[in-house]
Formats: sequence, C-alpha cells, structure tokens
Amino acid sequence: MARLPLEGIRVADFSWFGAGPIGAQTLATFGAEVVRVESETKLDSLRVVQPFALNEDGSYKTGYNVSGYFNNFNAGKLSIQLNLNTEKGQEIGMRIIEKSDIFMTNFTPRVIDKWNLHYDQLKAVNPRIIAAYAPMQGITGPHRDFLGFGAVLTPVTGISYLSGFPHRPPMGVGTNYPDYVINPGQTVTAILAALRHRNKTGEGQMIELPQLESVVNVLGSAVVDYLANGNIQTRNGNRHPAAAPHGAFRCADDPESVESPDRWVVIACRTDDQWKALCEALGKPEAAADQRFATLADRKANEDALDELVSSMTADRKAEEVMETLQAKGVPAGVVQNAQDMLDRDPHMKARQYYQYLDHPETGRAAYDGAPARLSATPGFHRSSAPTLGEHTMDVCERVVGLTTDEIADLLAEGVLV
Repeated sequence: MARLPLEGIRVADFSWFGAGPIGAQTLATFGAEVVRVESETKLDSLRVVQPFALNEDGSYKTGYNVSGYFNNFNAGKLSIQLNLNTEKGQEIGMRIIEKSDIFMTNFTPRVIDKWNLHYDQLKAVNPRIIAAYAPMQGITGPHRDFLGFGAVLTPVTGISYLSGFPHRPPMGVGTNYPDYVINPGQTVTAILAALRHRNKTGEGQMIELPQLESVVNVLGSAVVDYLANGNIQTRNGNRHPAAAPHGAFRCADDPESVESPDRWVVIACRTDDQWKALCEALGKPEAAADQRFATLADRKANEDALDELVSSMTADRKAEEVMETLQAKGVPAGVVQNAQDMLDRDPHMKARQYYQYLDHPETGRAAYDGAPARLSATPGFHRSSAPTLGEHTMDVCERVVGLTTDEIADLLAEGVLV
C-alpha cells in the first residue's frame, strides 16, 4: 500500500468539540499521527452529547465513549488523559508538543493563558512547531475571550439574518455549519501551507484563524451589495431573484422513511423553457400558457400563486418520481434527503462507498464520514475508530514522551494523567 501523504507527521491535538477535532481528523485521515489530549477534569462535552449507541434492549448506552457525535469526528486518533490544570500536566503536554510537528487548539485565549500554551512558549521547546490557534474571535481584540460554537457564529457573522423567511425571525441554518466545513477546512489549508513553508525553509510558524473572520466570507454578495448599493440583504426563504419557481415543494408521505415520513423536492426553473417542461412533465401543460407565469418577470410578480400551483402538482407524487421526471426533461430538481436516505438509500452514495464502517469496542460497528477528498495515488482513510477516553495514555507516555512505567504510575497516583 502506498504511503499516505502525511505519514511521519505528528499532531498534538489540544482542541475540543467540532472545529478543531474535525480539522485534526482530516490530517489523521491522510496519515498523520494525531495525539488527542483530553482530560476528565475538562471533558470534551461532545463525548456526552447524543446520539448515543443503543444496547440490545433498545436503551441508550452510557459513558464517555458512546457518543456518535464525538466518535465521528475523532476516528484514527490516539487519546491521552492529561490534566493540564496541574504543573506536571503542563510539562507533559509541552513534551508532547516538543515531539510533534503541529499543534492545534480552538480553546479561548483565556485557556491558552492558563495552560501556558502561547506560541512563544511552544517555540522555545520546538522551533519547528506549526502552531494553529482557532479561537472564536481571535487572540487579540475586545472579544478575545468570548466563547462560542457554530450556533453562535451563524448569528454573529450575519448568516442567520439571511436564513429563513421574510415574515419570520432569523432562524439560522439548522446545524452548526461553521464547525463542520468552513473553520476546519480553512485551518487544514493553513496548516498545509505552513508545512510547505517549513519543508522549504526549516521554519515553523504560528497560525491564527479567528473563527469569526473565517466564517464571514461565506456571506457571498451581501457585504458587496451593501458596500456598492447601500442595500442590506435579508431573508428570502427559498426564493431566488433569477429563478421561479425556486423552492422546496411538498410531496406524498413515505411510510418507509424512519420517523420522518414527510417528503420534499426542490425545483429551480431559470428559463421559460424549463418552466414549460415542468408543466408538461407534471401534467399541467395549460399552466405554461397562463399569462401570470409566461415569463420569469411574470412568475416573480405572482410567486405566491406560482408556488401554490407547483405544490398542487407535486403533493400526491413520490419525491423521487418528481425528481426523476423533471430531470429527464432538463429541469433542475432533487429530493430533500434525510439521514436515512444518505446512509441507506441513495444509490450514488452507495456506489461510491463514501461512508466507512469501523468497529468500536463500546459502540460496535458504525458508519463514519469518509475522507473529504480522494487522492488517486495516496487515498486517505480512517485507520481505526475513535479512541476511548485515555485509551492510549500508556503508549503516548512511553513512546512519545519517553516516561518509564514507574514515572507513569506516579503521575497516575498524583492525578496528572486523568
């Protein structure tokens, strides 16, 4: 098997929740050895967040190792329990950093102050270290110590103001979107750039990725529109200025969809020809001759009536049938898929084998998100399931830090390795 591109690189992962661990998992997927530093004294709360694995009797498993949320973001890592609130714990943490190529954290600067993890301190023991800091609002500034997650970033960055319907309050995007895509992706990109720089010069460096600033660039045209025209864009539901109909339309219920029988299809007609094709495909050819809907401008002017008409065409049909019928006529359309569709029913996802199934000692066999990109010569993959809390404490202390068995026993007794 070909060497993975990041083999030989060690990552000291001092992050928690989503944005940091997902980025570190990407590095692990492509070969890096990622040492996840955790502690029961400051537990990553994602370890106790649902969904939990089930017992045979249908009850939920309990403990720190059964969260599907946590496990999906930490596959392929090593876990050491280390109490960084102690002086000796900080010393051990620094020795891990000394033996690493990359340091990652998304804790606030206040925690970095407390644990003595500033770049100058890391650089003193490892001049080649690439240190990536991703606090919510940056290392400096009046809001440096503000704590927040994706659900906080979406309103703070203006995404929520653009999300939802104009007659309703801002609603956000329904998930901690910045934690999964934007922030970990940009952090990994910055780390790879810093690695290339180090390969050429031998120099490590510090990366600061304020999550606030990383996220605001997804506002698209909103900031430019205000700058150029003084216009503040607001919520527009599912509608689009250059397409009509453009939205999600109710279809017939699907009794085979687990606990979610309601089904929807999204449709986007950008041209008059697409609108005519939709009317013919869904059995209402006369609607194309209705003067209220003859052109895009007409359809936009009568969009409420248009949406009601399209909804009447889709309401009694299966979502998959509507999608396939419209796509065959050149009309953009797709089923609004749920988790069951993605994991079990989508033929494209099954054919590409995106989800990777791994065996975990406490949760059993489960699906994990696969590699975010596919390299033809060195494809990434998860080499193991997520670690149980502290599963590799002995291995990391002996192999990476260089402690003896007696030294480890003493640190366990003192509450440093906990």
